[in-house]
Amino acid sequence: MKELKCYLGVDIGSISTKGVVIDDNNIIIASEYLWTEGDPINATKKIIKSLKKQLDNLNITPIIYGIGTTGSARNLIGSVLNANVVKNEITAHAIGTLSVFPDVRTILEIGGQDSKLIILKNGIVVDYAMNTLCAAGTGSFLSSQAKRLGVNIEDIGDIALTSKNPSKIAARCTVFAESDLVHKAQIGHTKEDLIAGICNSVVQNYLNNLAKGKKLEDRVVFQGGVSKNKGVINAFEKALNTNISVDSNSHLMGCLGVAIISKNMNKNSNKLNFDFNIEDIEFKTIGSECNGCSNNCEIVSILKDGKIIDKMGGRCQKGTMIKQNA
Repeated sequence: MKELKCYLGVDIGSISTKGVVIDDNNIIIASEYLWTEGDPINATKKIIKSLKKQLDNLNITPIIYGIGTTGSARNLIGSVLNANVVKNEITAHAIGTLSVFPDVRTILEIGGQDSKLIILKNGIVVDYAMNTLCAAGTGSFLSSQAKRLGVNIEDIGDIALTSKNPSKIAARCTVFAESDLVHKAQIGHTKEDLIAGICNSVVQNYLNNLAKGKKLEDRVVFQGGVSKNKGVINAFEKALNTNISVDSNSHLMGCLGVAIISKNMNKNSNKLNFDFNIEDIEFKTIGSECNGCSNNCEIVSILKDGKIIDKMGGRCQKGTMIKQNA
């Protein structure tokens, strides 16, 4: 087995969890993508197990010098993995994308439950927007409508490209879009035209909610799970009248970025004490209310094999201090 200096990045979202192991040259050596299923700790355990198996198959013994977490559960999983970096999605996605497309100016990102727009200039984020309120511009909307039409979500993109006359589906919100879809289906619109209309609807919702008043300049990079959908890519290219760049690892840009950040943050190049064999370690979270003051903060305690390793949720140190004998 060959020892290799490595860095671990994990992106824990509400729908999916992604993980990568990279080397000193930011090359992805191992990667995994799976559903979070409402259990970010268990999903992370599966990610780590899969990454270790891939490295074993490559006869690589990883020596971890950086661990980064991002995504909606970044703080929780950062504590579980004892990460040296915990970063927001905007920064992580920007750094990951820049490592692949150094000349990127606009990043379009659509995930399962939310979407992001990141504007860069000379490699620096100068503006961004996030949409976490409306599902009409996300992957969950595409998935639910595909199920309604009896189509596999993986086939939506190819079917959309066969449409000659895409249906005009309301893009304002999920409720209007679904009602419009049902109406158009009842009056005879073909499945191909309806699916192409859904892809266009996602794009219009995204542009109306996130890009309004913003200048989207080339190069434009599309990422997130929805970037695998050819129909949505085609709709973006027509709407923006430009070519859209999509990397084969577009769904991994967040975890790639935070892995790179973890490398850059370990300026002393100290090896981290990390064991890939965390599957049998019991991690639990316990909620409680701090009565230290009138704020009554909701505190989440993270336990590793019964011992508290971190606390989150407090507005001050009263509720989150960990006693040495805890």
